[in-house]
Amino acid sequence: MPVLLALASAALIAADTVTPLEPLRAFGSAVFGGLEDAASTGVRWASGEHRVAELERENARLRADLLAARRTIPSPAQADGYRVVSAHVIGFGRDGTVTVDTGSDAGVTRDMTVFDGDGLVGRILRSGPGTATVQLATASGASIGARLEGSREVGLVTGVPEHGLLRLSLLNASAEVKPGDRVVTLGSRDMRPYVPDVPIGTVVTVEPAPDALTRTALVRPFARFTALDLVTVVLGPLPDAAAVDASAAESEAGSEAGSEAGGGDADAAKSGETNQKKAKGA
Repeated sequence: MPVLLALASAALIAADTVTPLEPLRAFGSAVFGGLEDAASTGVRWASGEHRVAELERENARLRADLLAARRTIPSPAQADGYRVVSAHVIGFGRDGTVTVDTGSDAGVTRDMTVFDGDGLVGRILRSGPGTATVQLATASGASIGARLEGSREVGLVTGVPEHGLLRLSLLNASAEVKPGDRVVTLGSRDMRPYVPDVPIGTVVTVEPAPDALTRTALVRPFARFTALDLVTVVLGPLPDAAAVDASAAESEAGSEAGSEAGGGDADAAKSGETNQKKAKGA
């Protein structure tokens, strides 16, 4: 056997000297490369990649339901949750933005809330067919309506990117605020760009207020902005179940009415035809 292998090697070397084997190598690379890709795809599929995507979608839905259930004041979404889509962070920008791998093809458009399992991440700044750019809550240009979860005092959160923190400015200059207080989103009209009661962070320092006109505090965000991965984008509130049932009932009633009307017209037509025949017979 070693002798045969040696002879075969010598023959191939000689053949390559006389006739270049590059086309043969290219052909083999194309064939076996394609087979390798197909096999790799099959292995990934068999290993549960499809199942992982399903679990991520379910995770996003559960996050949305939990978020809606946290609300203390009824909203159009109430406990029915939100329509959501999951996405992965695939790029980090230097301007306080990240890129996610879900875009307008999945219904993602400008000014939609983005959060993860820890808390608020930011809002959709712009979107393309397959990707979208998210402005982080800590970005210098970010401005988020917020409130203290306990007292419900209202204020505004802005980014302090140099420290990775947020600054909360309360409208009530005499509002009580202390380290450890939780801050959540106030919510926007039509729930864009921010839905209500998304956890933002915890107060770490209450700043002095020399002019006594504002009450400010530094907030440490819940989200880990340097380690973002799987996030959830809120597309909007789920349709109200009662409204859906009413619409279905109206549609069914209209269909039945149309059928009855059609039946009445058919009976009238038959009656007219019978009377015509009688008249002819007379």
